[in-house]
Amino acid sequence: MSRKPQVGEDEDGKIRLDKWLWAARFFKTRQLAHEAIELGRVLVGSERVKPSRTVNVGDTLHLRINQLEYHVTVIGLSTQRKSAKDAQSLYSESAESQAAREERAALIRAERASFPHGEGRPTKRARRDMLRFKDTFQ
Repeated sequence: MSRKPQVGEDEDGKIRLDKWLWAARFFKTRQLAHEAIELGRVLVGSERVKPSRTVNVGDTLHLRINQLEYHVTVIGLSTQRKSAKDAQSLYSESAESQAAREERAALIRAERASFPHGEGRPTKRARRDMLRFKDTFQ
């Protein structure tokens, strides 16, 4: 009695890691997922792997994406990219990971808010004042 493959699975139920990461919406393209795996930003268990490694239900993944870390467990397989709500049903994130990630994201937002932003392009008057100021040193 063989199992019928899920939608988007290969006939034997095997799914590549880069394809699963794309379907789970961790990356916008498979190429970005592939590069992250190659650079060691995606670990299965605690091991570096290749993008062609097959993903199984129950695998633990450690991802580093844009200064944020995710610790997720695979609970579903799909090679089709679906809505974000459906994509979240493919994995479960540990509570500690989620809390640490939200704390880090808040810290990044606070750093960004404290960084002084320019006021845009100088006005004609401000530009002329800067030129006059520079001319005083020559």
